[in-house]
Amino acid sequence: SNSSNSDRSKVSICLDWTPNTNHSGIYAAIHENYFKDEGIEMQIIEPSAKEELTPGRKVARGTATFAISSSESAVSFATTEKNVRLVAVAALLQGSTSSICTLSSSGIDRPAKLDGKRYASYDGRFEDAIVKQMVINDGGSGSVKFHSLDFHGYADPETMEEGSVVASYLANKESDSTWIFTHWEAVKASRRGTQLNVFTLEDYGIPYGYSPVLLANSETLEKNPDMIRGVLRALDKGYTFCAENPFRAAEILQLEAKHPSLKDLEFLEESQMKIGNHYLLGDDDEDEGQWGRMDLSRWEAWVNFLFEHGIVTDRKGQTLSRNTIDVKTLFTNEFLPK
Repeated sequence: SNSSNSDRSKVSICLDWTPNTNHSGIYAAIHENYFKDEGIEMQIIEPSAKEELTPGRKVARGTATFAISSSESAVSFATTEKNVRLVAVAALLQGSTSSICTLSSSGIDRPAKLDGKRYASYDGRFEDAIVKQMVINDGGSGSVKFHSLDFHGYADPETMEEGSVVASYLANKESDSTWIFTHWEAVKASRRGTQLNVFTLEDYGIPYGYSPVLLANSETLEKNPDMIRGVLRALDKGYTFCAENPFRAAEILQLEAKHPSLKDLEFLEESQMKIGNHYLLGDDDEDEGQWGRMDLSRWEAWVNFLFEHGIVTDRKGQTLSRNTIDVKTLFTNEFLPK
């Protein structure tokens, strides 16, 4: 495109964690000029100790255009904020990629055995309740010892340098369990000879929602729909590129993100190979090969679960009833390329 810099709309995405293979499509879109072709100048904001606000709060305040976060982040804003609504406009990944892990050497080989054990928490609003429910579903009492990472882990230098709580806490015996992306922290650990027990949320009765998702302020959707469409067109190309070129995707992630946790290219390639088939919808779906699409039934199952187990409370800790939220307002596929 021949638009000059002044015509380009400046847009930012705030990451949920250190740059990793969940984000490869974003960096590919930068590297391959897919954003530029849409007249968009894209800035990536990485979480760090200096940040006072979570990614979602940045979008709520208008200091970032988009945040990468979890589905429950949209639920959280919908149930506590009167004047701001965050809407998921795309799912970065399809299927299930989140799990709770322990070191194999710990002997904690099922969630029920987390009773009385430590869990390093990122302080997601519903996180501890979800983990507790998982332990109960496996026959435990749910008496896990939750302890908080320093500002969601962002303020802990070793965690940020490694891009992994497994390396900074579990391997140093400072905790017994934490939440991971199986294709990231678990792959990283096994390359170092650290074997993990990995408990997938769905295997223990947790119908976990899309994660991560790309969140925008509902106001942005109303005021600037064309920019949103342009960003999603570029990301669709970026993630499709990564699905088709995993080794190149790993190189581009390393090159563009320049983060200390990305030094080992073989690790990135291995992670890329593990996650590549989660970028796009699989052949069992009518929208096969599409990026970003979200299904109402999955959103509903997840939101229903959170309410049924009394996990959604207001700021005073009062349990909220299911009818306080309309799931259709939490996400939309409307801006994705057709």
